[in-house]
Amino acid sequence: MNTPPLILISHALCPYVQRAAIVLTEKGLAFERRDIDLANKPDWFLRVSPLGKTPVLLVGDQAIFESAVICEYLEETALPRLHPDDALQRAQHRAWMEFGSALLNSIGAFYNAADETALRSRVAAIRGSWCQVEAALGDGPYFGGASFSLVDAVFGPVFRYFDVFDAIGDFGFWAGLPRVQAWRVALHSRPSVVAAVQPDYPERLRAFLRARRSTLSQRMPAAASLR
Repeated sequence: MNTPPLILISHALCPYVQRAAIVLTEKGLAFERRDIDLANKPDWFLRVSPLGKTPVLLVGDQAIFESAVICEYLEETALPRLHPDDALQRAQHRAWMEFGSALLNSIGAFYNAADETALRSRVAAIRGSWCQVEAALGDGPYFGGASFSLVDAVFGPVFRYFDVFDAIGDFGFWAGLPRVQAWRVALHSRPSVVAAVQPDYPERLRAFLRARRSTLSQRMPAAASLR
């Protein structure tokens, strides 16, 4: 049986694309990554993405949209399994994947904060989320222990934002959270997580943040040219 070709429709900065790319890589699946400009969406993309969002996974001539659905499809159709075998643990992992998506929403509110009061409020919300994660983590190195899981695929792109945020300033996200910090280090060096973005990702993210003209962008140094 021939495996249909896989094409991941992508945006260079999208964290939801990254989680799909991580899962594809962890499962050893060959795929083509095709970046689009979300500010100028081509008609062909809108035909395969009813919500007009990335990622979309093309499986032959069939399209799957929404990152959680893509990850679950890959989990059902390709080895190795990244979810726990136990049904209750699988449900708990799926819940923490949703938590990771909610944390991405908080990150968006943080980098879009219009004033210092709003920024501080968003910092507190993100810090509170990391405290909840700290309480859920075990001995690591990954979320569920020794084995990399779909939860790790979700949080790898989340942590990546903070590589840039921490270079802008010390917002106090990490104090007293040793398990979160150890998990961050483990994911930072995971080959699938590293490969989920292009090498110029930090520069692209910084350019994106500056363009927000938010309180966070005002703290950033003058822009350097992006090559």
